[in-house]
This record gives sequence, C-alpha cells and structure tokens, in this order.
Amino acid sequence: MVGSDENCQGVIMASNVQGGLGAGGGKVTMGHNRRALSTINGNIVEAPAYPCKVHERNGITDKSANGVKNPPIPIHRPVTRKFAAQMATKLQQPTVEVTKPPVQTAPAKNESEDRIIIDAEDYKATSDYDPVPMFVQHTEAMMEEIDRMDAEMEMEDVEETLIVDIDSADKKNPLAVVEYIDDMHAYYKKTESSSCAPPNYMEQQFDINERMRAILIDWLIEVHYKFDLMEETLYLTVNLIDRFLAVQQVIRKKLQLVGVTAMLLACKYEEVSVPVVEDLILISDKAYTRKEVLEMEKLMINALQFNLSVPTAYVFMMRFLKAAQSDKKVELLSFFMTELCLVEYEMLRFPPSMLAAAAIFTAQCTLGVLNEWSKTCEKYSHYTRDQLLECSRLMVSFHQKAATGKLTGVHRKYSISKYGFVAKCPPASFLLEASF
Repeated sequence: MVGSDENCQGVIMASNVQGGLGAGGGKVTMGHNRRALSTINGNIVEAPAYPCKVHERNGITDKSANGVKNPPIPIHRPVTRKFAAQMATKLQQPTVEVTKPPVQTAPAKNESEDRIIIDAEDYKATSDYDPVPMFVQHTEAMMEEIDRMDAEMEMEDVEETLIVDIDSADKKNPLAVVEYIDDMHAYYKKTESSSCAPPNYMEQQFDINERMRAILIDWLIEVHYKFDLMEETLYLTVNLIDRFLAVQQVIRKKLQLVGVTAMLLACKYEEVSVPVVEDLILISDKAYTRKEVLEMEKLMINALQFNLSVPTAYVFMMRFLKAAQSDKKVELLSFFMTELCLVEYEMLRFPPSMLAAAAIFTAQCTLGVLNEWSKTCEKYSHYTRDQLLECSRLMVSFHQKAATGKLTGVHRKYSISKYGFVAKCPPASFLLEASF
C-alpha cells in the first residue's frame, strides 16, 4: 500500500507538470505558460486522484478485469476525493439520456448544448436538491387579482377616451398660448389662496359690516355695466376692495370712496381706455373730490403692496367654460351665477376656481344641458361633482331670491336681451334636494 501511495504521488506530479522531463540531464522544468484549470481537471478525471484510496474503500483498481483502462467520466461539478470514489463505483452501471433542464448552467467545452450524458443514479440524487419548476400554477386568488387589474386598466382607458384635449384646435393660434397655458393655470391654482381676502375679515372692522359691503358691490356692478368695462375689471375691483378692507379699517362714509378708487385701479390694470377721475366722481354723485380719490389711490396701492396680478374667478371661468364646451347661454348664465356670489360676503370662503367651476356646473343643471360634471371638466378644474355641490346649492338659493329685496342689480343686468335673459331661467331647485 505504501508503494501505491508513492506511485499515486508520482502520477499526480507527472500530470501537473508541463513539459515532462527536461532534454538535458532529466531535470523537470516548468513552462512559462500555465495550463488552464479546465485542462488540469480533465487530466485528473482520466487518472483519478489518489487511486490508492479507491483500492482501500472499494476494492477495485483503475483498470477493468481485462486490463483496459476505464473511459473518462464527464462531470459538471468540482472534483473531490469523495466524488472521484463515488464515480469509480458506478463505471459499469447503465447510463441514460436526460433532456437538459432549461435553467441549467452552460455545459463544458466540446459538449452538446442541448443534451448531456450523466449517470442515472447521480441525476436522481442531485435532482432533489436542484429542482427546476416547469410551469407556475395560478391560484384562484391570483387569477381574481389579474382580472381586477385588467378591469381597472380598461376603466382607465375608457376615462382617457372621455377626456378631450381642449387645446388641440388652438395649436396654431398664438393668442391661445397652448405651449404654456397649463403651466399658467397651475400657477393660478397654486397662488389663488394667497391672493384672496380672509373670509372673516369683517370681524376687525368697527364701522362697516357685511350688508354695507353687499350694497357697495351691487352698486359697482351697475357702474361697471354703464361704463361698458371688461369683465376682468369687475372681478379685480371686488378683489381689491376685500383685500384692502382686510388690512385697513375704514369708516362707513369712506366705503364708497374705497369702491370707486378700487375700480379706478382695476381699470388702469385691465382696460385700454380708462375712465377719468371726474367721471368716477360724477357717478358717485360728487360725494368726493379729486384730491380724495388720488389720496385713497395712494393709500390702497401701498396697502396692497402694488400686487394687482391676482387670479380672479374670471380667469378660471374662461378655462373651465372651454373644458365644458359650453354654448353662449351656458356662458352667460355662469357669469350670472358668479356675479351673484360677488355680492355675498359668505362666498369668500370658496376659492375663485371653485366659484367658477360651481357656476358652470349650476348653469348646466339649470338649463338641463348636463346634470353631471364631465371627466374633461374634472381634469381641468381639479374638482369633482361632489366637491362642487355645496357651493352650487348656495348659488341656486341666490338665484331663487335674486329678483327680490333691494339688491337686484345683478338680476336686472342679466334680464335684458344683451345677456340672453338668463336671469329669468327657472332655478335648478332639484340641486337643493339632499338625495341629489
């Protein structure tokens, strides 16, 4: 056995030294280029390492009974002493062809890419530790989840088809500023809350109240109509009045002066042709002098810190009317609803964008055009139908009493042919029902 060990060591040394014996003197020399690890492993397979150990454990030699050397055994894992001993005991056992599983590592060099020859018992032993799933069986819960996701995707596709690109027809119109109109309204939406007066600012006023404010706004709506001013001017005028009264206490005899001066500032900002100061004094029955108007103008512009660029309900109204694809009558009735809200102090708690969206929704319901808030309107207004209902119901109540009482300026304005007699339309009383 000792001799066998020495022979074994000699075989290993001979198989791992490149070049064999040297030509001169029999000295063993090492080549400069080392063989690849795969080549060394191949030699080890042909002459299994430590054959003496195989003798001791299995009682066989590395040659068959007739003296023929056993053929090399293809393997696909690192060669160890234990593995070499196991393979030596299975040389005479039959082999089977097994189709290579799809998730196996690439075979060694010079072997087939599709099929390999391995020992049957070895395949059985290793397959338990390296299972390869051939298919995935979906459970009922997984199938329900897939169906639910498909249904949601279909609903999203339907909603996208219901949303209209309202700017597609204006891409060649430079005045429509299609390239940045969405950015503009995103900025309006972001800054509208800081551009409005607090809804409770009257609490700090000691000499005026909500009723006086309503009388002033109702009168200014008539002045605005007589001067034939732009719609933007009226909304900015009311905004300037509320913001000024929120930071400055005013006595009641100066309240009308505040309103006239606010309209003068709004005209300078919005109008091409601005009314002269004398015309405003005349319309106020000469209650104030030119000097008083100019002094109030300086006081207001400084109190407001020269900030006249604010998003009013008008800018949102024009955008949402486009999204609603409204006709002229819906447009006129929407403005009627909004101007009714300008007179009411309690409507200051709603942002301008909500006032505009609710006015259009209420006008559509009043005329029977549509009782639902479309997906397109919802996308561009960022309000759902449920969010608009409270504000819309208040507008219906204002519409019901618009022709009664002393403050009827808005009703008279929209009861003429120029505004399509929209004030005479029956209110959408069904919106006041709790179940609606």
